[in-house]
Formats: sequence, structure tokens, C-alpha cells
Amino acid sequence: MPITSSAKKALRASKNKALYNARRKDAVADTVKKIKKLITEKKVKEAEALLTVAYQVIDKARKTKLIHKNTASRKKSRIAALIAKAKPAK
Repeated sequence: MPITSSAKKALRASKNKALYNARRKDAVADTVKKIKKLITEKKVKEAEALLTVAYQVIDKARKTKLIHKNTASRKKSRIAALIAKAKPAK
């Protein structure tokens, strides 16, 4: 347990930050899962509409250095590829 007042404050701050980071990471995972679920249900239009939201969530996580920039780029690329693959051929 922290003894000094600054250590106590640091502990409180780190708990709040951990909660914030967990919510942000859950948001990234949830949006990616929603898109994958929509694709498996053949609802490509809804998945495309959710793609911009997923990009925003991933970019926010990247901006706060919650995930690495290459990880963010890879996630965006993979969900875009899934949607492109699921689109019916013209």
C-alpha cells in the first residue's frame, strides 16, 4: 500500500486511467465484433455503415497510445477487407 500522499494520488490516478483504458479497448473490440457478426449474417450495408464508427473508435485508441499505430492500421485494414470480400460481385 502507498504511504506518501503522492503515491496515494498516483494509485487513484492509475485506477481511473485503467478503467478508462479498459472501456476504450472494449469499445474497439465490440465494434469489430459487431462488424464481423453483421458480415456473417450477410448484412453488408449495416456493416459498411458501422465501418466509419469503427475507424473513429480505433483512431481514438491509437491517438491516446492505447494501441500501437500499426495495430490500429492492421485492424482497420482487416475489417475493410472483410467487408469488401462480403460484398456481392457486380
